[in-house]
Amino acid sequence: MGQVPKLLLHRLFPNVRFSLWIDGKLQLVVDPYQILERFLWRQNATFAISRHYTRFDVFEEAEANKAGGKYDNASIDYQIDFYKKEGLTPYSASKLPITSGRPMPCVYECVFGMCLQLKINFFFNRVFADVPEGCVIIREHIPITNLFTCLWFNEIDRFTSRDQLSFSTVRDKIMAKVNWTINMFLDCERRNIVVQAYHRDLLEQRTRLAGSISHPPSRPPPPLPLVRNNNLAVRTPAKKNPIRRGRGDKKSGARRHRKVAAGNRDHILV
Repeated sequence: MGQVPKLLLHRLFPNVRFSLWIDGKLQLVVDPYQILERFLWRQNATFAISRHYTRFDVFEEAEANKAGGKYDNASIDYQIDFYKKEGLTPYSASKLPITSGRPMPCVYECVFGMCLQLKINFFFNRVFADVPEGCVIIREHIPITNLFTCLWFNEIDRFTSRDQLSFSTVRDKIMAKVNWTINMFLDCERRNIVVQAYHRDLLEQRTRLAGSISHPPSRPPPPLPLVRNNNLAVRTPAKKNPIRRGRGDKKSGARRHRKVAAGNRDHILV
Protein backbone atom coordinates (compact mmCIF):
# COMPACT_ATOMS: atom_id res chain seq x y z
CA MET A 1 0.00 0.00 0.00
CA GLY A 2 1.45 3.31 -1.09
CA GLN A 3 0.11 5.20 1.91
CA VAL A 4 2.38 3.37 4.35
CA PRO A 5 5.67 5.02 3.29
CA LYS A 6 3.79 8.25 2.70
CA LEU A 7 2.24 8.66 6.16
CA LEU A 8 3.92 6.09 8.41
CA LEU A 9 7.49 6.94 7.57
CA HIS A 10 8.31 7.58 11.24
CA ARG A 11 7.63 3.91 11.93
CA LEU A 12 9.81 2.71 9.09
CA PHE A 13 12.68 5.02 10.10
CA PRO A 14 12.25 5.81 13.80
CA ASN A 15 15.62 7.61 14.12
CA VAL A 16 15.00 10.08 11.31
CA ARG A 17 14.38 13.68 12.35
CA PHE A 18 13.14 15.18 9.06
CA SER A 19 11.61 13.62 5.97
CA LEU A 20 10.61 14.71 2.49
CA TRP A 21 8.12 12.58 0.61
CA ILE A 22 7.38 13.16 -3.08
CA ASP A 23 5.11 11.21 -5.36
CA GLY A 24 6.58 8.73 -7.84
CA LYS A 25 5.48 10.87 -10.79
CA LEU A 26 7.59 13.82 -9.61
CA GLN A 27 11.32 14.52 -9.73
CA LEU A 28 13.15 16.62 -7.14
CA VAL A 29 15.15 19.52 -8.61
CA VAL A 30 16.13 21.44 -5.44
CA ASP A 31 18.48 20.68 -2.56
CA PRO A 32 16.43 19.06 0.26
CA TYR A 33 18.04 21.33 2.85
CA GLN A 34 16.74 24.36 0.98
CA ILE A 35 13.25 22.85 1.06
CA LEU A 36 13.42 22.34 4.82
CA GLU A 37 14.62 25.90 5.30
CA ARG A 38 11.94 27.37 3.04
CA PHE A 39 8.83 25.50 4.19
CA LEU A 40 9.62 24.47 7.78
CA TRP A 41 12.31 26.53 9.48
CA ARG A 42 11.47 29.89 7.94
CA GLN A 43 7.74 29.42 8.67
CA ASN A 44 8.34 27.97 12.15
CA ALA A 45 6.30 24.91 11.12
CA THR A 46 6.70 21.19 11.65
CA PHE A 47 4.47 19.95 8.81
CA ALA A 48 4.10 21.34 5.29
CA ILE A 49 1.98 20.20 2.38
CA SER A 50 0.92 21.87 -0.85
CA ARG A 51 -2.63 23.00 -1.51
CA HIS A 52 -4.64 21.70 -4.42
CA TYR A 53 -4.14 23.75 -7.56
CA THR A 54 -7.87 24.25 -8.30
CA ARG A 55 -10.09 22.83 -5.55
CA PHE A 56 -10.27 23.77 -1.87
CA ASP A 57 -13.65 22.26 -0.82
CA VAL A 58 -13.93 18.61 0.21
CA PHE A 59 -17.38 18.30 -1.34
CA GLU A 60 -16.07 19.50 -4.70
CA GLU A 61 -13.14 17.12 -4.41
CA ALA A 62 -15.51 14.22 -3.74
CA GLU A 63 -17.57 15.01 -6.83
CA ALA A 64 -14.41 15.31 -8.93
CA ASN A 65 -13.24 11.89 -7.69
CA LYS A 66 -16.56 10.32 -8.60
CA ALA A 67 -16.59 11.95 -12.04
CA GLY A 68 -13.04 10.79 -12.71
CA GLY A 69 -13.69 7.23 -11.54
CA LYS A 70 -10.97 7.47 -8.87
CA TYR A 71 -12.88 5.25 -6.44
CA ASP A 72 -16.22 3.56 -5.91
CA ASN A 73 -18.93 6.23 -5.80
CA ALA A 74 -20.87 4.54 -3.00
CA SER A 75 -17.79 4.45 -0.78
CA ILE A 76 -17.07 8.13 -1.41
CA ASP A 77 -20.67 9.08 -0.60
CA TYR A 78 -20.55 7.03 2.60
CA GLN A 79 -17.34 8.76 3.71
CA ILE A 80 -18.65 12.26 3.00
CA ASP A 81 -21.96 11.54 4.77
CA PHE A 82 -20.03 10.32 7.81
CA TYR A 83 -17.92 13.50 7.88
CA LYS A 84 -21.04 15.64 7.55
CA LYS A 85 -22.41 14.03 10.68
CA GLU A 86 -19.08 14.75 12.36
CA GLY A 87 -19.45 18.44 11.57
CA LEU A 88 -17.90 18.88 8.12
CA THR A 89 -19.46 21.81 6.26
CA PRO A 90 -18.78 23.30 2.83
CA TYR A 91 -16.46 26.23 2.51
CA SER A 92 -17.70 29.53 3.87
CA ALA A 93 -16.09 32.70 5.17
CA SER A 94 -17.19 31.80 8.71
CA LYS A 95 -14.75 28.88 8.76
CA LEU A 96 -11.74 31.20 8.63
CA PRO A 97 -9.14 31.09 9.98
CA ILE A 98 -9.50 27.99 12.18
CA THR A 99 -10.31 25.39 9.59
CA SER A 100 -9.97 26.44 5.99
CA GLY A 101 -9.77 29.36 3.65
CA ARG A 102 -9.86 29.87 -0.05
CA PRO A 103 -6.35 29.61 -1.56
CA MET A 104 -5.01 32.97 -2.57
CA PRO A 105 -4.15 33.30 -6.26
CA CYS A 106 -0.57 33.45 -7.49
CA VAL A 107 0.50 36.36 -9.63
CA TYR A 108 3.60 36.03 -11.80
CA GLU A 109 5.69 38.80 -13.22
CA CYS A 110 8.45 37.92 -15.67
CA VAL A 111 11.59 39.98 -15.25
CA PHE A 112 14.61 39.06 -17.39
CA GLY A 113 13.31 35.53 -17.84
CA MET A 114 12.72 35.00 -14.10
CA CYS A 115 9.30 34.66 -12.50
CA LEU A 116 8.70 36.52 -9.27
CA GLN A 117 5.85 35.26 -7.16
CA LEU A 118 3.68 37.90 -5.53
CA LYS A 119 1.55 36.37 -2.79
CA ILE A 120 -1.31 38.13 -1.07
CA ASN A 121 -1.77 36.61 2.35
CA PHE A 122 -4.06 38.20 4.91
CA PHE A 123 -3.47 35.60 7.60
CA PHE A 124 0.30 35.65 7.98
CA ASN A 125 0.76 32.64 5.73
CA ARG A 126 -1.77 30.63 7.73
CA VAL A 127 -4.58 30.58 5.18
CA PHE A 128 -5.66 26.96 4.88
CA ALA A 129 -7.45 24.87 2.33
CA ASP A 130 -9.49 21.75 2.95
CA VAL A 131 -8.01 19.90 -0.02
CA PRO A 132 -4.24 19.29 -0.28
CA GLU A 133 -2.36 18.25 -3.37
CA GLY A 134 -0.74 15.46 -1.36
CA CYS A 135 2.16 14.79 -3.73
CA VAL A 136 4.75 16.64 -1.58
CA ILE A 137 4.92 16.30 2.21
CA ILE A 138 7.64 17.93 4.31
CA ARG A 139 7.64 17.11 8.00
CA GLU A 140 9.63 17.04 11.18
CA HIS A 141 9.28 13.80 13.08
CA ILE A 142 7.89 14.92 16.41
CA PRO A 143 4.99 13.44 18.42
CA ILE A 144 2.32 15.84 17.09
CA THR A 145 3.15 15.23 13.42
CA ASN A 146 3.42 11.49 14.03
CA LEU A 147 -0.01 11.56 15.65
CA PHE A 148 -1.47 13.50 12.75
CA THR A 149 -0.18 11.12 10.09
CA CYS A 150 -1.28 8.07 12.10
CA LEU A 151 -4.82 9.41 12.43
CA TRP A 152 -4.82 10.36 8.77
CA PHE A 153 -3.75 6.85 7.83
CA ASN A 154 -6.54 5.39 10.00
CA GLU A 155 -9.12 7.37 8.03
CA ILE A 156 -7.68 6.16 4.74
CA ASP A 157 -7.71 2.59 5.96
CA ARG A 158 -11.25 2.98 7.28
CA PHE A 159 -12.84 4.59 4.23
CA THR A 160 -11.27 5.24 0.83
CA SER A 161 -7.67 5.60 -0.31
CA ARG A 162 -8.34 9.15 -1.53
CA ASP A 163 -6.36 10.96 1.17
CA GLN A 164 -7.59 14.41 0.06
CA LEU A 165 -11.04 13.63 1.44
CA SER A 166 -9.96 12.87 5.01
CA PHE A 167 -7.15 15.41 5.41
CA SER A 168 -9.17 18.38 6.67
CA THR A 169 -11.23 16.33 9.13
CA VAL A 170 -8.16 15.00 10.94
CA ARG A 171 -6.37 18.34 10.80
CA ASP A 172 -9.30 20.32 12.22
CA LYS A 173 -9.85 17.92 15.12
CA ILE A 174 -6.20 18.23 16.19
CA MET A 175 -6.07 21.99 15.71
CA ALA A 176 -9.20 22.42 17.82
CA LYS A 177 -7.38 20.92 20.84
CA VAL A 178 -3.70 21.70 20.28
CA ASN A 179 -1.92 24.89 19.29
CA TRP A 180 -0.49 23.43 16.13
CA THR A 181 -0.67 24.59 12.53
CA ILE A 182 0.22 23.23 9.11
CA ASN A 183 2.04 25.19 6.45
CA MET A 184 -0.12 24.69 3.34
CA PHE A 185 1.99 26.36 0.69
CA LEU A 186 0.77 27.29 -2.76
CA ASP A 187 0.88 24.89 -5.66
CA CYS A 188 3.06 27.24 -7.68
CA GLU A 189 5.68 26.97 -4.93
CA ARG A 190 5.55 23.20 -5.26
CA ARG A 191 6.29 23.49 -8.97
CA ASN A 192 9.52 25.28 -8.11
CA ILE A 193 10.96 22.29 -6.25
CA VAL A 194 9.66 19.34 -8.30
CA VAL A 195 8.96 18.72 -11.96
CA GLN A 196 6.32 16.52 -13.48
CA ALA A 197 7.34 13.07 -14.62
CA TYR A 198 5.45 9.81 -15.17
CA HIS A 199 4.95 6.63 -13.21
CA ARG A 200 7.09 3.66 -14.17
CA ASP A 201 4.09 1.55 -15.18
CA LEU A 202 2.89 4.31 -17.53
CA LEU A 203 6.33 4.55 -19.12
CA GLU A 204 6.45 0.77 -19.61
CA GLN A 205 2.97 0.82 -21.13
CA ARG A 206 3.99 3.53 -23.58
CA THR A 207 7.10 1.53 -24.52
CA ARG A 208 5.02 -1.57 -25.24
CA LEU A 209 2.57 0.42 -27.33
CA ALA A 210 5.38 2.00 -29.32
CA GLY A 211 6.89 -1.43 -30.04
CA SER A 212 3.58 -2.96 -31.13
CA ILE A 213 2.82 -0.27 -33.70
CA SER A 214 3.46 -1.59 -37.25
CA HIS A 215 3.99 0.89 -40.03
CA PRO A 216 2.14 0.26 -43.35
CA PRO A 217 4.24 -1.04 -46.30
CA SER A 218 5.51 1.39 -48.88
CA ARG A 219 3.43 1.94 -52.00
CA PRO A 220 4.38 -0.09 -55.11
CA PRO A 221 5.70 1.76 -58.19
CA PRO A 222 3.11 2.92 -60.76
CA PRO A 223 2.29 0.45 -63.59
CA LEU A 224 3.71 0.81 -67.11
CA PRO A 225 1.52 2.55 -69.75
CA LEU A 226 -0.74 0.38 -71.97
CA VAL A 227 -0.43 0.33 -75.78
CA ARG A 228 -3.32 -1.27 -77.68
CA ASN A 229 -2.30 -3.23 -80.83
CA ASN A 230 -4.81 -5.51 -82.67
CA ASN A 231 -7.18 -5.41 -79.73
CA LEU A 232 -4.38 -6.63 -77.43
CA ALA A 233 -3.05 -4.63 -74.56
CA VAL A 234 0.73 -4.71 -74.48
CA ARG A 235 2.84 -3.09 -71.80
CA THR A 236 5.80 -1.31 -73.32
CA PRO A 237 8.55 0.44 -71.48
CA ALA A 238 8.90 4.12 -71.92
CA LYS A 239 10.93 5.13 -75.00
CA LYS A 240 14.21 6.85 -74.44
CA ASN A 241 14.97 10.04 -76.31
CA PRO A 242 17.45 9.33 -79.15
CA ILE A 243 20.87 10.91 -78.85
CA ARG A 244 21.40 13.49 -81.57
CA ARG A 245 24.78 13.46 -83.19
CA GLY A 246 26.57 16.39 -84.65
CA ARG A 247 27.00 17.07 -88.35
CA GLY A 248 30.66 15.98 -88.38
CA ASP A 249 29.80 12.62 -86.81
CA LYS A 250 27.47 11.74 -89.68
CA LYS A 251 30.11 12.48 -92.38
CA SER A 252 32.82 10.46 -90.71
CA GLY A 253 30.47 7.52 -90.34
CA ALA A 254 29.48 7.65 -94.02
CA ARG A 255 33.09 7.80 -95.23
CA ARG A 256 34.06 4.87 -93.03
CA HIS A 257 31.15 2.84 -94.42
CA ARG A 258 32.18 3.52 -98.04
CA LYS A 259 35.80 2.50 -97.40
CA VAL A 260 34.77 -0.79 -95.87
CA ALA A 261 32.38 -1.50 -98.72
CA ALA A 262 35.03 -0.77 -101.39
CA GLY A 263 37.57 -3.05 -99.73
CA ASN A 264 35.09 -5.86 -99.63
CA ARG A 265 34.28 -5.42 -103.34
CA ASP A 266 37.95 -5.66 -104.38
CA HIS A 267 38.44 -8.76 -102.31
CA ILE A 268 35.48 -10.45 -104.01
CA LEU A 269 36.67 -9.66 -107.52
CA VAL A 270 40.14 -11.10 -106.95
